[in-house]
Amino acid sequence: MGNPRQPMPDGLPFKLDDYLELVDWTGRAVRSDKRGSISRHLPPILTRLGIAPAEWLILTTQFEKRVSTFAGSENAIRLAAENLGYKKPPGISLARSLFL
Repeated sequence: MGNPRQPMPDGLPFKLDDYLELVDWTGRAVRSDKRGSISRHLPPILTRLGIAPAEWLILTTQFEKRVSTFAGSENAIRLAAENLGYKKPPGISLARSLFL
């Protein structure tokens, strides 16, 4: 597939903030052949999700190491745990540290 070479770089060849800005910009592009777009008036995606960029980087680079069950905001974890019958919601301290 494609044009593999050795050594292959790990990940994308630019910083996470630059990548997220590119994804956000692309999502805001309005085109006639596209069903929808992100409004220019909406804040960037991490702001809307209530996640600081530094915490996003921790979450994405250390996900399996830090998350054993649920990942998300404290409210989302509490709701999921309640729906699944957990007596004590797991991952609350991580949620408090990573999600605003």
